[in-house]
Amino acid sequence: MELAVFDLDHTLLPIDSDRSWNEFLIDTGAVDEEYYRANNERFYQNYLDANLDIRAYQRFACEVLQKYPIEQVTQWRDKFVREIVYPKLQTKALECIRAYKTIGFHTLIISATNTFIIEPIANLHGVDSYLGCEFEIINGQFTGELVGIPTYKEGKIDALSNWLDSKGEKASQIHFYSDSINDRPLLEKADQAFVVNPDHLLAELANDRGWPVISFAD
Repeated sequence: MELAVFDLDHTLLPIDSDRSWNEFLIDTGAVDEEYYRANNERFYQNYLDANLDIRAYQRFACEVLQKYPIEQVTQWRDKFVREIVYPKLQTKALECIRAYKTIGFHTLIISATNTFIIEPIANLHGVDSYLGCEFEIINGQFTGELVGIPTYKEGKIDALSNWLDSKGEKASQIHFYSDSINDRPLLEKADQAFVVNPDHLLAELANDRGWPVISFAD
């Protein structure tokens, strides 16, 4: 299987969908503004500093799903995707995905964002598959914990490997697109790495490794 793999936030999208979703919840009045804004910014800075505790962050991200019925949160999510995400879709990113599909690559989003948020965004991009952090559900209730491998840093490699095994497939070629130094492990493993609007640490690494630096901005 030939794979074209894409990070989501600040790669396919010019925004961070996780951070923007939390801001949307604040604006909607669904959550406590002071508490959510402080934690949203703290975790986002941890991500930028490449020292995010992914399980602690996802416990925070899951709180709204524990507080409200899934139907209510899904309505908010759909409104968020419609009003915030859809206008930010990048034509060049969509064209890149379509081009890979035309030549027979399997297109895949892999993101540290949870799959509750990824799913509708992946559908908008028309990718074949997506991988993200999966919330645990027991007896119909979200626990705040994760199941499977968190798709963050080295976890993206392991999660991708497990996904391929589940399909009975092997990757004959991997092209990977990302903006973040957090994705260094998968960028180094890929047969071809593409760096998209990189953070400064990734820009330095891309220069050292000779990786193409591109932009999907219109």
